[in-house]
Amino acid sequence: MANLNIKPLADRVLVEAAVAEQKTSGGIIIPDTAKEKPMKGKVVAVGTGKKDEPITVKVGDNILYGKYAGTEITVEGKEYLIMRESDIYAIV
Repeated sequence: MANLNIKPLADRVLVEAAVAEQKTSGGIIIPDTAKEKPMKGKVVAVGTGKKDEPITVKVGDNILYGKYAGTEITVEGKEYLIMRESDIYAIV
């Protein structure tokens, strides 16, 4: 991964979303219009946390998050999500 010049603030986390599924488990190809937004990704940057709430995820963690969590941003042609740590459901 390239060195990003983005440092999330407070309890925010920068996530690289996993690639959406191309086929179903039965082998049916899913068209772009019917693809589900991925709900898992990899943490690429973390903020410093709030005064009484330190960040518990770290760079490199694979996570699960809500379907509509975060804000999509594009950095150097790559798509990322920036979200609050509270939008993350689990580390997998």
